[in-house]
Amino acid sequence: MLTILGFAMIATFLVLIMLKKMSPIAALVLIPALFCVFVGKGAELGDYVIDGVTSLAPTAAMLMFAIVYFGVMIDVGLFDPVVRAILRFCRADPLRIVVGTALLAAIVSLDGDGSTTFMITVSAMYPLYKRLKMSLVVMTGVAAMANGVMNTLPWGGPTARAATALKVDASDIFVPMIPALAVGLVAVLALAYVLGRRERKRLGVLTLDEVLVEETETVLVGAGSGKSPVRTGGSGSGTDAELPEDDGFRGLDPNRETLRPKLYWFNALLTLALLTAMIMEWLPIPVLFLLGAALALTVNFPHMPDQKARIAAHAENVLNVSGMVFAAAVFTGVLQGTGMVDHMAKWLVDNIPAGMGPHMALVTGVLSIPLTYFMSNDGFYFGIVPVLAEAGQAHGVSALEIARASLVGQPLHMSSPLVPAVYVLVGMAKVEFGDHTRFVVKWAALTSLVVLGAGILFGII
Repeated sequence: MLTILGFAMIATFLVLIMLKKMSPIAALVLIPALFCVFVGKGAELGDYVIDGVTSLAPTAAMLMFAIVYFGVMIDVGLFDPVVRAILRFCRADPLRIVVGTALLAAIVSLDGDGSTTFMITVSAMYPLYKRLKMSLVVMTGVAAMANGVMNTLPWGGPTARAATALKVDASDIFVPMIPALAVGLVAVLALAYVLGRRERKRLGVLTLDEVLVEETETVLVGAGSGKSPVRTGGSGSGTDAELPEDDGFRGLDPNRETLRPKLYWFNALLTLALLTAMIMEWLPIPVLFLLGAALALTVNFPHMPDQKARIAAHAENVLNVSGMVFAAAVFTGVLQGTGMVDHMAKWLVDNIPAGMGPHMALVTGVLSIPLTYFMSNDGFYFGIVPVLAEAGQAHGVSALEIARASLVGQPLHMSSPLVPAVYVLVGMAKVEFGDHTRFVVKWAALTSLVVLGAGILFGII
């Protein structure tokens, strides 16, 4: 019964948000509360929610202060050179912009933190998508898939969890997987190319004309003076319209009052030190961002009114994201507290045909796609993967093969409603979570299958 109710709860949640019958926050709270009553454990709902909130509180704190930190860095102009470089590459071409989104997300993902990746990527690319009237779900989908492939880095989380759960070395898992993951990244870039061509065909050939500044927010502000792309008709194969070096179409307002050019190198070194400390794990990530945000505000905006103004400017993003994380805590708390997630996992493992024993690596790779979407990484890697590894070892399949196969589902996992970072992505991009889900699931699942196929072809899995 718990197995059926667990799947029914997840299905109900996905259907309601994809059909926009409920907001994600309301669905994350009310649906699990209702199913908790159905299970007959309504009296224990409070304990489940508190457990879920307690487990996700550090993540919520990290996201709150990370948004403030990177918001301030965007305000003061740290990423302006990166944005200008991307714009020079992208020109006014939708195809280049979508491919540039994938490249930027992949590069920034090297720090191993999805929230950071999405904040930087959206801040750089959002003005372009808005100005050209491109599809914002294309931006969120491509960014999420690129980050999902790169999330398999040893310091990104899944690889470390798999290594810990199966007591193997992380480098022995990751290094042999590099060819398959490289194929996955190429698949994301190829998909970005296809989606970019579709956007180019829809919008027509673009040239530069009078600017119409539509965005007024500091973080995601449009450019000041200069030229703006407008549609001239047709669906040609490309555009020769380039952005002049002195053009004002830079995505971020080059004349905003919050710029601090004299503090550029201080902010760059502070960000580098922060990312280094994250990778080296010198302090917990929430503590690092708390300290970084306080220091960035104090140095860049020494006057109290200016500090309050910067915090207020980013308050909406902070509230949206942290609220979504705490709402997700209700969902995960009920799933785990009632035992539904354990029964669902056991049912899946028990229904693997006996003849599939020698192919448990393939089974693990296939199962990782839906399971890492419907479960947290902790639940999957510490609860499911050891069981699959034990079943595989009975048929001569090594724990390393199981561990590598377990990474396959990460391109889809990064769009899971249980991943806090995805709320940063859709929140800053002003995209409905249901729209993002409806768009990305099929493409992310396809990317995961490409990684799995490459792993089998290369003899890695």
